[in-house]
Amino acid sequence: MRLPGRYDGVARPIVTYGSNPVLHRPCAPVTEFDGALRRLLLDMFASMEAADGVGLAANQIGVDARIFVIDCPDADGEDVVGYVVNPTLTLLDPVGDEPAEEVTEEGCLSVPGPYAELPRAFRARVDGVDVKGQPVSIEATGMAARCLQHEVDHLDGTVYVDRLPEELRERLLAEAAGPGGDLPA
Repeated sequence: MRLPGRYDGVARPIVTYGSNPVLHRPCAPVTEFDGALRRLLLDMFASMEAADGVGLAANQIGVDARIFVIDCPDADGEDVVGYVVNPTLTLLDPVGDEPAEEVTEEGCLSVPGPYAELPRAFRARVDGVDVKGQPVSIEATGMAARCLQHEVDHLDGTVYVDRLPEELRERLLAEAAGPGGDLPA
């Protein structure tokens, strides 16, 4: 469905935890850099915006491809907007008096509703390529660094709740499923 908004793409439905195996396994590297990849990228930005998210991995819309998009503020409140194809994550040492890691609430479009505190590196970088196969990097701090880590986790087949203690994970998945209980564990 095309929605008026910042991004010119078609919003696709978000895959929820347990509903599609693509969310729970490592995604395939992108090897074709063509018009279909550009359209996927536009659809990913539109899907992220329609779902009111700050990041989205391809497998969250059911596509088995190592690509994510981000539109998220960093520690200084500056928006980090971009994407990376075939990303590699590097956790970076703090600069100056920055903390090495930050424990804040994290949520996920694929686990709608609940949030949980989770430690993540305060500063991170992803390196990969753009839609033409040219090298690209995104370095970020704060929430944007958390988003980079979260999205690369998705591409590796890990959802943030998988990093939580089992009891808390089960409670959050039950909360996300709601009364109908349609989110399998």
